[in-house]
Amino acid sequence: MTTLEALHLAKDYQIRGSGLRPHILKAVDDVSLVVRPGESVALVGESGSGKSTIAKMLIRLVDPTAGDITLDGERIGSGHRATKRYRKRVQMVFQDPFSSLNPSLPIRHQLVRPLRIHGIVRTRAEEERELRRLLDSVNLGPAAEILAKYPHELSGGQRQRIAIARALAPQPEVLIADEPVSMLDVSIRLEILQLLDDLKRQRNLAVLYITHDLATARHFSTQIVVMRHGRVVERGPSGDVILNPIHPYTQLLVRAAPDPHSEAFELDPERYRRSPDVLVTPDDPGPAEQGHWARAWTDDAAVAELLATA
Repeated sequence: MTTLEALHLAKDYQIRGSGLRPHILKAVDDVSLVVRPGESVALVGESGSGKSTIAKMLIRLVDPTAGDITLDGERIGSGHRATKRYRKRVQMVFQDPFSSLNPSLPIRHQLVRPLRIHGIVRTRAEEERELRRLLDSVNLGPAAEILAKYPHELSGGQRQRIAIARALAPQPEVLIADEPVSMLDVSIRLEILQLLDDLKRQRNLAVLYITHDLATARHFSTQIVVMRHGRVVERGPSGDVILNPIHPYTQLLVRAAPDPHSEAFELDPERYRRSPDVLVTPDDPGPAEQGHWARAWTDDAAVAELLATA
């Protein structure tokens, strides 16, 4: 029962401008989150909010400036062996199925490599059995034909299924999916999300789903964490966050995805999208539902500007 936890993560980048002193960009600022077995947590926000930076820190592609990452309560070390053990248990599905696979290598090689690196297979017979099991788990076949192909010979949906199979190869307990359907045709997005949901239930995976799509976040995830400018502004059960958003930024995100069946949308779609009547600006956010939290915003200059231009 593996639980992945991020504690007060921060990531700063030095940006050199025309002056002598470099400017510090806070890509992530004091973010904490927990992903438990059999649970899917959606990390949502606009481009540049820090979602993918968090994913890179959680998969150990970049080191945090501050904060800790724990797996089952144990702090993750920074050495090569510790990182290898960690990556066996925590894997990632990247956004782009076109660049995440090596175009010059057949699918067989790309699936066999993680199996060998992490000691999942030792003999050729085990290798063949595991390859077929992986392809079957992502609904791809016939196995011999798929394994012989190169990435350019597959469709976008097939490539993303291969990327998911590769992530499953080390038999992880945590899966980080960074916008896994944003570059796919609309017609197959639901299939990939349903596949991830099935795998989560079958393997009791802890899944962190990174997206800017609130609709898929609501239906795929049990919890939603909303980010803006590197900080968490709201978190809670999916239904509560979407149906009863507290923070003005979350309300704007919800408003940006209008219900096409509403009377207001049918009369004037553009006015509906721009309408500020959903926004609330009390001095005190008031009590939230149990487990539903929002950051106070009355002293936040950025949010004040957001409200003024809504």
